[in-house]
Amino acid sequence: MVIPAIDLSEGQVVRLERGDMSRRTVYSDDPAEVVQRWQGEGAERLHVVDLDGAIQGRPVNLASIKRIVQAVEIPVDLGGGLRNLDDIQQALDLGVRWALLGTSAVGRPQMLRAALDRFGDAISVSIDARDGRVAIEGWVQTSEMPALEFALSIQEMGVREVVHTDIARDGMLTGPNLAALRELAESTDLSIIAAGGVKSLDDIRALKELEPFGVVGAITGRALYTGDLNLAEAVRVAAGRA
Repeated sequence: MVIPAIDLSEGQVVRLERGDMSRRTVYSDDPAEVVQRWQGEGAERLHVVDLDGAIQGRPVNLASIKRIVQAVEIPVDLGGGLRNLDDIQQALDLGVRWALLGTSAVGRPQMLRAALDRFGDAISVSIDARDGRVAIEGWVQTSEMPALEFALSIQEMGVREVVHTDIARDGMLTGPNLAALRELAESTDLSIIAAGGVKSLDDIRALKELEPFGVVGAITGRALYTGDLNLAEAVRVAAGRA
């Protein structure tokens, strides 16, 4: 799958460079209109991040998230600020299909276990890696936990799907970190969605070669908004139709 990213800040669709809020570009004031466009171009899933929520540690852009979910028929995953079971329940009640846990999954494994017990496969985990280690708190801090070690630990808990982001490449149009993705895929049984740097049809083709190892999707954001990547063409390539 090719999965468009919708990053929300103050109700707007924005993109950051390497997760830096000071390097923010606003692309739209109407998130619902944006996601309808991506659905119309063939997207089968949407990746929504509440950037303000990630920084503040609680969901912030709930009104925009609700409008997004109501505007499309395809499933939506949501990350950013989901730090407890009530936050997750609130997101799922809005119609979100998958709740993406990041900081809470790293620092509070007991909360992740409780979430898996209560919500099952509606729980996915973000592995946001900086120099091979997991970043937390909206990518502001880097933990001492190696990304692969973290992946193996959450797989043992029962997590089935992860979104792996290479922070150094996010929003930079530099291509995905294929080596890190292959290592993660070969070392685990997780379904892996790649994020960070996906910019071209060649990147989609390269990621598709990792599909037999467990890389099942690619999230792309800036390249869609700048026009460097055409979503309809990318969907065809990902499906093996081009």
